[in-house]
Amino acid sequence: MDLKQIEYFVRVAELGSFTRASIALDVAQPALSRQVRQLEVELRQPLLVRNGRGAVPTEAGRVLLAHGRGILHQVERAREELGRLRGSLAGRVAVGLPPSVARVLAVPLMRAFRRRLPDARLSISEGLSAAMQDRLADGGLDIAVLYDARPVADLDLQPLLDEALYLVGRRPRGLAEDPPPGPIALDEVARLPLVIPSRPNAIRMRVESEMAAVGCRPVVGLEVDGVPAILDLVADGAGHAILPLNAVARSINPSAFVTRPVGPPPLRISLSTAASALRPATLTQQAARELIRETLDALRPG
Repeated sequence: MDLKQIEYFVRVAELGSFTRASIALDVAQPALSRQVRQLEVELRQPLLVRNGRGAVPTEAGRVLLAHGRGILHQVERAREELGRLRGSLAGRVAVGLPPSVARVLAVPLMRAFRRRLPDARLSISEGLSAAMQDRLADGGLDIAVLYDARPVADLDLQPLLDEALYLVGRRPRGLAEDPPPGPIALDEVARLPLVIPSRPNAIRMRVESEMAAVGCRPVVGLEVDGVPAILDLVADGAGHAILPLNAVARSINPSAFVTRPVGPPPLRISLSTAASALRPATLTQQAARELIRETLDALRPG
């Protein structure tokens, strides 16, 4: 089997489309189709079912996809080791971030990555923690930053921090300064309409769990998946939100909001980096993981 053919097949299978794969690989679609077809001829079985909506792996294709990802991963490690001998780390690192974290971390992490690892490539995508855990398992992500991750056998977790959650409301007109930043009790929050992500968002699950512990439940005014949209709706008077303070501070117009800590006890949520425990991390991935920690530490107040 030709390495290029394996790479082409894996990308088509992951993206579910020859068209999308040809764009991602910067390869003409006829050439891409020809290479995948040659691989099918060599293996004497179809690997993809082509239909009007794209391409789906057959049973044989799923087997090759699992092996192909492993092969490409080992090739990346070999290139990385050779790069290390000439004094640099190389390779691609795919990182997944929750939307509220991506809003704060994506740009400074990319800048730090370019300075520290100029010969490597960083890919950042957003997603819910549950979905990102699945992508770690199937090789779609190398590292993910997860909220409230629970230890499981195939997940290598490293705690980052516990982040306080704040009630976010629209600043009243004519109010130039914040009111005294006193906390608001969780049972008081339970009487306010919330603009909140849908389940299984980790912040939504933490809010519901903590409210249930004190005998109440949230009033869900709107379910919205996406921090910018949530903040736009809060600014428009649709309700309140519960978010980390950084998500508000990094918004387009933070002065449009009033924030209050929730508690006591303080409402907090844990943040961790995660990688698959089933695949050894490359040196570049290890360096990227440490860089995530350093970048987050540098962003913390004080």
